[in-house]
Amino acid sequence: MDGELSADELQAILGDDGVRVVDIRQRAVFERGHIPGSENIPFDQLPQEVDQLAGADHVVTVCPHGQASQQAARLVASYEGIDDDARVDSLACGIEGWPSDLERSTGDEGPETDAPF
Repeated sequence: MDGELSADELQAILGDDGVRVVDIRQRAVFERGHIPGSENIPFDQLPQEVDQLAGADHVVTVCPHGQASQQAARLVASYEGIDDDARVDSLACGIEGWPSDLERSTGDEGPETDAPF
């Protein structure tokens, strides 16, 4: 793991080629609201699905409060499919500190709520 990014730092690189934002919350929670452009790999599935991140230039892990995402970033960084020169960070504030609108998945049939986790 290289470090932690602030929400402002992540906003500045969203959409850049090679940046992958990985939200580690459970699928139903992710669908209710997530950082635009992020992908969902729940933390409990990350060890089996980390190979999906092979070849990424920069991976940023996201969780509710910025703590579990640090563990996830360490796991991703230790994966042999991640290049040594790839950057792996955690979002320091978690989704709780994200200052912009969250994207909702289409077809979400869960209860209407503004809670992002």
